[in-house]
Amino acid sequence: MNNRLISSTLDKIHKNSYQTLNIIEIKASALLNNVQVFQSLKPNNYLMAVLKSNAYGHGLITVAEILNQAQIEFIAVDGYFEANKIIYKTKHKILVMGYILPTNVDLLDNKKCSYVVQDVANLVAMGKTNKKFNIHLEINSGMNRLGLVSSELKTYLKTLKSYPNLNLEGIMSHLADADNPNNAYTNQQIATFEKMVELITEQGFKPKYIHLAQSAGSVKNHSRLTNTIRIGIGLYGINPLSKKDNNYKTLANLQPVLELKSTLIKILKLNRGEKISYNGIYQTSQPTKIGVLPLGYYEWVPRELSNIGKFTYKNHILPIRGRVCMNHTMVDLDKLKIKVGEQITIISNNKNAPNSIESVAKEFNLFSYSLLTRLAESIRRVIV
Repeated sequence: MNNRLISSTLDKIHKNSYQTLNIIEIKASALLNNVQVFQSLKPNNYLMAVLKSNAYGHGLITVAEILNQAQIEFIAVDGYFEANKIIYKTKHKILVMGYILPTNVDLLDNKKCSYVVQDVANLVAMGKTNKKFNIHLEINSGMNRLGLVSSELKTYLKTLKSYPNLNLEGIMSHLADADNPNNAYTNQQIATFEKMVELITEQGFKPKYIHLAQSAGSVKNHSRLTNTIRIGIGLYGINPLSKKDNNYKTLANLQPVLELKSTLIKILKLNRGEKISYNGIYQTSQPTKIGVLPLGYYEWVPRELSNIGKFTYKNHILPIRGRVCMNHTMVDLDKLKIKVGEQITIISNNKNAPNSIESVAKEFNLFSYSLLTRLAESIRRVIV
């Protein structure tokens, strides 16, 4: 029995009909639509779908399986532990972008996975295995996080040439300021990147993939050398550009992929003057009907939304009342006709809803990326 079959069999055993109180719905058509948005934007480029950090909270395996329907070149992850989870789930090649300890090189898959290699120590470790490894070299074009500067190239490339089993498959960098309406720093990075790519190709290297831009940078990268884009937040339907940016409308057709729903588990009828949750930061001013939901800041609800956040039930807005707890949140049910067991929308996939990721980030000055990645991995994801 091969590994793929074993993995499939275990999945079937683990799946059951137990109804969870909280559920994340992943809209496959929205995810595939977002791939098409970027394909139409850059029809001559390879696409790399970024699934690091549990696919930005959407569920690593779930998203990888949906993307088997898409024409993309790579799935990118941060660590090898992520690659290992989907290696038999995806039909696509995998790029591991995060650092790997040289002592772990012997344990790595060298057939389906390629690796961003930052240092000579890892090149040597991979070279000594005598197994073929596909390498992506990262350039530090101005992010000043990872990657090589020009003074480090000579030793790196010399080492690379000394191991015939190492193939320079790609060159990459990362734009640090692409979501800024002012493109000056982005243009500076592009110029730096092109100079360093030329230094590398002059040494006889012919990488197949050259990638610099992420979702925001995809509409701003004018490099004549790049042929691949990495789509991260845009893949999940979030426009990383502000409405002040001239390029904002280029990504206007992105569709949010995720919806988080919870179940009403208790209804309280409180009198005027009663306090709700920790520290009593909310006090009723009249007889009030309060609903209790079985999720809090562990599952997703930011504690910053205490007393000010909103959920929805059909067309009704349900304000959060009191402090958000670790596993519970209370909402005002006002005069709603609603019963225990009804489903409440915590995160809406309607961009214009008050509880969409875009709306929450804007209204409460929160970061859309971290709003998504904070979703607890323990919440069941289902494809709809």
